[in-house]
Amino acid sequence: MFPGQKAADALALVPNLVTADHDPAADRAALEALCDWCVRFSPAVAIDGDDGLFLDITGTDHLWGGEAAMLVDLVSRLARWGVPARAAIADTAGAAWALARFGPDLAIAPPGEQRDAIATLPVAALRLGDAAEAQLPRLGLHRVGQVVALPRAQLAKRFGLAAVLRLDQALGQATEALTFRRPASPWFDRLAFFEPISAPEDLARVAADALTLICARLEAEGRGAKRFEVVFHRLDGRSFPVRVGLARIGRDARRLAKLVKPKLDMVDPGFGIEVVTVHAFAVEPMAAAQERLDADAEASADETLAPLIDRLVNRLGESRVWRADPFESHVPERSVVRVGPLDPPASARWDPDRPRPVRLFKRPEAIVAIAAELPDYPPRLFTWRGRSHRVRRAEGPERIGQEWWRAGVAQGETGPGKVRDYYRVEDDAGGRFWIFRQGLYGGEDAPKWWIHGLFG
Repeated sequence: MFPGQKAADALALVPNLVTADHDPAADRAALEALCDWCVRFSPAVAIDGDDGLFLDITGTDHLWGGEAAMLVDLVSRLARWGVPARAAIADTAGAAWALARFGPDLAIAPPGEQRDAIATLPVAALRLGDAAEAQLPRLGLHRVGQVVALPRAQLAKRFGLAAVLRLDQALGQATEALTFRRPASPWFDRLAFFEPISAPEDLARVAADALTLICARLEAEGRGAKRFEVVFHRLDGRSFPVRVGLARIGRDARRLAKLVKPKLDMVDPGFGIEVVTVHAFAVEPMAAAQERLDADAEASADETLAPLIDRLVNRLGESRVWRADPFESHVPERSVVRVGPLDPPASARWDPDRPRPVRLFKRPEAIVAIAAELPDYPPRLFTWRGRSHRVRRAEGPERIGQEWWRAGVAQGETGPGKVRDYYRVEDDAGGRFWIFRQGLYGGEDAPKWWIHGLFG
């Protein structure tokens, strides 16, 4: 039997053959699920066509006791799940592809010897394309070794540069880019268990152990990371990732374990967790910190705030915890940028002579101003969100125009009608507001009043 064979011919060969309609979408979904399952063997897994996977096992095979043990474990697990598979290991993706499909099962090409490992394989093992694979045997070239021995110029002239590129990729003389399903990270470690675990305290303990492994490796190489992911792999193949982030790079396993523990309720152990993998992302150099000699001195503000910010970030989300920094711009909407809570301070500084509200609205809200004296006085009374506010004190105005010199500012966005006169006002209840009048009196359009922020 072979792909593309008619069902009638297949049934003639195997009368009890079970057939089903081809469902490409379901096949793709199953392959993607298998790709995710293989993360337990390597963080870098790429889908190859409709029926293959590439695993970059650089630096991970030692976790299984070597390449051979890892290969046997992978195939045997797939066999237990009813997934027929062939696998091979080589220095290049092309050689591994050739050995997995045309070589002996569980073949391993020694380092640097992929040329000899694939020499006896048929030319189809080079992924040259249908035309080349059909023409090469007619020329008496049946084995990869025969194609390798040909002059490159003649091979390129006859079959195109793509054929030469495939040959070079298999031999390691040209690089081959793989599209991994998830960002490839060399910072990966794992824990496997003889017996599946499911108790919550066991999950917390193994998560702490896995984080200790990756943090010890980070410390040994003088690095830290800002994001960590602990993945719990269930017996049935499902995975449950738990992600935590830090406000600044770190490698304190105990601190990370405390952040992971509250999120373990999202892990459904089912019949048990058999493997836990841990990944570190955003890895950066991190110098070792010396213990302070002045034990009585107080910790810095950053050291005190970091644990609190980490808890807030992991509970609320990274995008919801930020710090407002000044940005050099006259327009209030552009004068504030969001940065990380513990990022280095910005070079720009707030102007103490021009205070800005604690809460600046993304978009000014229209208000109804009453009894505003002409030409430069704030209103005595204004209505905002259906509530009236009687102005008791006021400061201003501070006139702000559009930055016409900036790129992207259209001609209609400047001019007298876009001039804003800002006032800091306080109502009789103690509320402090930042309101402005847009436009000038005496123009074609009457000025409008807006509220843009709230002071503390």
